[in-house]
Amino acid sequence: MSHVLQSRLSFAPWADPRTRRLPGVVPVTPEEWLEVDDAYSGQMALREDLIAHARDRVIGCAPAAEEAVRELYALVLEQLPALGFRVTGQRIRRPDGVEVTPDPADPLATLGRLVQEDLCLMRAGPEGHVLDAAVLCFPAGWTLAEKFGRPMMGIHRPVRIYTEDVGARVQRLMDGVQPGRPLMRGTAHHSDAPLFNPRTEADGRHPPADLPYIRVERQVLLRLPVTRYVAFSIHTYVVLPGALSPEQAALLAEFPIRSAA
Repeated sequence: MSHVLQSRLSFAPWADPRTRRLPGVVPVTPEEWLEVDDAYSGQMALREDLIAHARDRVIGCAPAAEEAVRELYALVLEQLPALGFRVTGQRIRRPDGVEVTPDPADPLATLGRLVQEDLCLMRAGPEGHVLDAAVLCFPAGWTLAEKFGRPMMGIHRPVRIYTEDVGARVQRLMDGVQPGRPLMRGTAHHSDAPLFNPRTEADGRHPPADLPYIRVERQVLLRLPVTRYVAFSIHTYVVLPGALSPEQAALLAEFPIRSAA
């Protein structure tokens, strides 16, 4: 099978001291929230196929989150013209030339067919923010079904580096993020490249193997101003080491990343 790869890495978490260590966040502007890169066409073809043929594995929404999903839908559509989308009447022409008819009655599927980012909605609860809705086509070693409805510590329970201290700091970030002032962080690991890579907690981690690719997630926390949900977006890059800039490659040798999701 061929893999969908970017030809360059626009964001390398290990290359910036602020994003090198958990939780490692930096402020970004609302205009920097979403991104279209050179893997757009290939990633979107995969997203279309997953939404059409594996919808129950990639889309979920609790009834309580429906208003927040509609708010997220409207907010993303507002961003599209600046990203190279052409909106004409009831049609949206994507940067790869594919036309999509937005469906307000099926907002998560529509968003999944428009942007590269996976989009999760987190609701504040007594045990922390809970995953209430998502379109998640590119999970890196987890499944939407298993994590749905869990708070952050429950979601990250098998992740050894996600300690109670890290969880507390992440929770403070999610409590404190304000409308119009999104926060960005990232993760990176060596990978065997599949974008759709679901694994249950019982499956455990991948055994050591040939992992010739680097997978990076650019994650943004964005507060929805009306419903107050936190939108958690994930833009996934997969590159060969040769695609790194000289500076990124040198810093990767100095600050190695982990081996697998």
